[in-house]
Amino acid sequence: MTVLYVDDESIPRIIFEKIFDPKYSIMMADSGQEALKKLTQIKDDFIVIISDMRMPGMDGVDFIQEARAKYNNIECFILTSMDGEPKIQQAVEDSLISKVFHKPLNAAEVEAAIEAAVSRVA
Repeated sequence: MTVLYVDDESIPRIIFEKIFDPKYSIMMADSGQEALKKLTQIKDDFIVIISDMRMPGMDGVDFIQEARAKYNNIECFILTSMDGEPKIQQAVEDSLISKVFHKPLNAAEVEAAIEAAVSRVA
């Protein structure tokens, strides 16, 4: 299982990798476009995606929508600093996203969500 973490800010990527790299196979991307390319390189049976919402070019929901259209072996979470974003709420209602995390990330909450996703497909 691979966790693909997508965020245009480098510090959150560094922190995420330091926390979770010992536990999971981590792949990083700094944009939705880069993440779509990296998805083609992942050979695992199951992929967890955690994407920031606000990124230049392609936002997190648009990226996840494209990823879901191409891959069915993914579980998607979104990361946001804002509450009540209508686009995120719609994506949750449409089952594109199964969990919304708020910045700053709570490592225990993220790990619990990853483990729950893995157990659903195991």
